[in-house]
Amino acid sequence: MRALILLGLVGFAAQLVDGSLGMAYGVTSTTLLLAVGTNAAAASATVHLAEIGTTLASGISHWRFGNVDWKVVARIGIPGAIGAFAGATFLSSLSTEVAAPVMSLILLTLGAYILVRFTAFGLPRGNLGKPLRRRFLAPLGLLGGFVDATGGGGWGPVGTPAILASGRLAPRKVIGSIDASEFLVAIAASVGFFVGIGSENIDFAWVAVLLLGGVIAAPIAAWLVRHIPPRILGSAVGGVIVLTNVRTLLRSDWIDAPGGVQTVAYLVIAALWAGAVAYSVRAYRRDKEHETVEAIDGGARPAAEEETASA
Repeated sequence: MRALILLGLVGFAAQLVDGSLGMAYGVTSTTLLLAVGTNAAAASATVHLAEIGTTLASGISHWRFGNVDWKVVARIGIPGAIGAFAGATFLSSLSTEVAAPVMSLILLTLGAYILVRFTAFGLPRGNLGKPLRRRFLAPLGLLGGFVDATGGGGWGPVGTPAILASGRLAPRKVIGSIDASEFLVAIAASVGFFVGIGSENIDFAWVAVLLLGGVIAAPIAAWLVRHIPPRILGSAVGGVIVLTNVRTLLRSDWIDAPGGVQTVAYLVIAALWAGAVAYSVRAYRRDKEHETVEAIDGGARPAAEEETASA
């Protein structure tokens, strides 16, 4: 019973982060399942079955708060489902340990860009509002779906930074659209795992507890993302991506860093991340004060001009 309660809390926390930042539900939940000895395919299958419910709840919540661009959902979600089915059947028969460091390096680069871009300059403005093209979203969906199924998580870390980096969609809509489209990915991955490994290795009690925790957290996360300023949200997303993928790389066969080195690296990144978020908060407040002053000046000047004209 204690294990199920802990699993429910993990599902709640994972969905709260995922719904707010567009990533980390699968990564967090799969990590716990692997830690207790679940094999990779069964762990990913368990998480994706739970995600059918959590992503549906999250997508509805984001839609109600106006965080979803349905054109983006269709253009990335359908290819994502195809990639997820392929990834699930692939994982059922083959390890993907070699591919993980390569993908982590790519994601680390994107995460560093997002962190620096949003911290130093705020929300990209040049392309905001321009449509995201199918030729960009379709390959991204295929890749994200495949990585998500083979890695037990990855739809958010692949899709969120790539779309944020384009600067064409506000961060809250990026997150809402990624969360809503993940529903299609979760269904396709689950079908692929049933085809590949069947249902005998899946603990449906764990699925139910993960699902319950995630469903409770979904509307809270959707409300939270609407009220976090884009500049701060971008810095937070970038930090999550950097920290997560540095951890993967340091533990990979490529580097296999000692525990002390890993600890120092995490502390340095956490300090830089905290500093970046703090800077974004200060910059956001400064910009708001500047906008308030401009609004007051803009309203005062016409009134002064009318008094001069009437005199």
